[in-house]
Amino acid sequence: MNPDVIRITEGIAARSRTLRDEYRRDIDAMASQPVHRSQLSCGNLAHGVASCHSDDKATIKMMDSANIGIVTAYNDMLSAHAPYADYPRQIKGALQALGCTAQVAGGVPAMCDGVTQGQPGMELSLFSRDVIAQATAVALSHQMFDAVLMLGICDKIVPGLLMAALQFGHLPTLFVPAGPMTSGLSNKEKVRVRQLFAEGKVDRAALLEAEMASYHSQGTCTFYGTANSNQMVLEAMGLQLPGSSFVNPDTPLRDALTGVAAEHVAKIARTSRQPLPLADVIDERSFVNAIVALLASGGSTNLCIHLVALARAAGLVLTWSDFDALSKVTPLLAKIYPNGGADINHFQAAGGTGLLFGELIEAGLMHGDAGVCFGGTLEAACIEPFLEDARLQWRAAPRQSLDTDVIRPVGNAFAPEGGIRLLEGNLGRSLIKTSAVAPEHHSITAPAVVISHQAELKDLFEQGELDRDCVVVARFQGPSANGMPELHQLMPTLGVLQDRGHAVALVTDGRLSGASGKVPAAIHVTPEAAKGGLIGLIQSGDVITLNADSGELLVELDNDTLASRSPADPPAVPGTVGRGLFGFSREVVTDAESGGCTLFAPVALDDPAESDTSNHAAYERCVS
Repeated sequence: MNPDVIRITEGIAARSRTLRDEYRRDIDAMASQPVHRSQLSCGNLAHGVASCHSDDKATIKMMDSANIGIVTAYNDMLSAHAPYADYPRQIKGALQALGCTAQVAGGVPAMCDGVTQGQPGMELSLFSRDVIAQATAVALSHQMFDAVLMLGICDKIVPGLLMAALQFGHLPTLFVPAGPMTSGLSNKEKVRVRQLFAEGKVDRAALLEAEMASYHSQGTCTFYGTANSNQMVLEAMGLQLPGSSFVNPDTPLRDALTGVAAEHVAKIARTSRQPLPLADVIDERSFVNAIVALLASGGSTNLCIHLVALARAAGLVLTWSDFDALSKVTPLLAKIYPNGGADINHFQAAGGTGLLFGELIEAGLMHGDAGVCFGGTLEAACIEPFLEDARLQWRAAPRQSLDTDVIRPVGNAFAPEGGIRLLEGNLGRSLIKTSAVAPEHHSITAPAVVISHQAELKDLFEQGELDRDCVVVARFQGPSANGMPELHQLMPTLGVLQDRGHAVALVTDGRLSGASGKVPAAIHVTPEAAKGGLIGLIQSGDVITLNADSGELLVELDNDTLASRSPADPPAVPGTVGRGLFGFSREVVTDAESGGCTLFAPVALDDPAESDTSNHAAYERCVS
């Protein structure tokens, strides 16, 4: 193993010891004092099976056969989750052949950031993760189940489902993907049309035609955003069948994988001879593997928030310093849009997760001995599924890339470091995704242009006030201010300015996710403006330096000048489009580095330099 990876893993375990011990005590208590249908009263159990077919009722009453709880994010509006419509039937059929049963324990909301980009509903996006976790906990609270199958894919859905699953860690759990849509309009062409529209050179009809040619059928979007990053992370943590993430919907292989997932979870259920509870699989090695896979593939920055919250649900403490330290030793091995021209189908064809993980394990960058929910170790799970005579079979994953423009070996990496870096300075702590940013754009010093809403940038652009070097500062976009929406509407405009030869960058306490591209962007700035962060004191014209190479983010003002300024007033958050229901969430949510979470309090660390665990910690460190 790489010594730095070992050091970081051991550091996570050491700082988490007290919290992890508490977590294990809770899980062990649930396992030793069975929270199970055998403990239910006759009236309880009768309610639990009342809607079942008579055969299923008889099987569930036997107690020694597995009854699997299904939690589903199905809806037929969203392409990624629409394929789940028939999954419960498939799963039940596979289990009935084994003498087992399944029940849909509950459904969870599944909103799409693609639909809500730039709209008021996006302000509910991050909070929806915690709502999903709570809804999943309600679904599993009935104590009817011996194992769980999770049906979810996209941005906040997978983290929410997994946060809840970890709180029910005595139950064996497996995620069941549905796969990406087939490739449509190339990502390069899609971006070209978006920028032409931003410049007023094509009309809305042309833009809509390009977008619909990109997002054209059931399945996840094919670019490497948060949805597909979630799938990468789930496989790296051993939470779904090997090589199953990126198999297209409505194919014989996809159907076979769904059936085998159901069969496998019955084999590891609490009623089996060798049960495999989720809490016995997931530990600090799992999270290090997830981060390394994310970095090596150039994945979504949203996972820098979600993995922190997920670790907290497992009794572990991650900080952005862990991401930064791992990024320094993890080479970039994949080029998938937005950090390359390929889409996720190309990645799968070039060798997929089995090839990528095999390279990283061989280089000592992933813990090959980490457990997986399908038994054995991650190293043994570097395999891929295929059909032979209509039966699912497994073979070793490719050992060499089938397309080195998409996946490369460690010895010929696209870059020596991963795609995410930590920035620090008097503005606090933030992250930048560098894998899609050309080296000549890694450092910029320019005057600030301050906005508090995405629409303001478009107005300034159309007025001709942005044809110059500038750092756009989008503040009051953090979790406490308005729920931390993604700010992708800014990127086409900034891309146009960069293409015109201007040095431009973005600094924000909001999010961009996996679709952030060629423009340097310091995101998730913590402390946020709404909690007293220095970003709330910046005025247009102040000179800002963003340097991804040195890890600096600062405004070139002395402390006396900063102390003399009054914070800007945050914009009011309207109660429309459901935002009024989330006022309490905005009050209690933790900062971005603590996971932007409403369910767990931040963890105070002995060494405050390890993490920004209070809203003013970064400010106090940087100005002292």
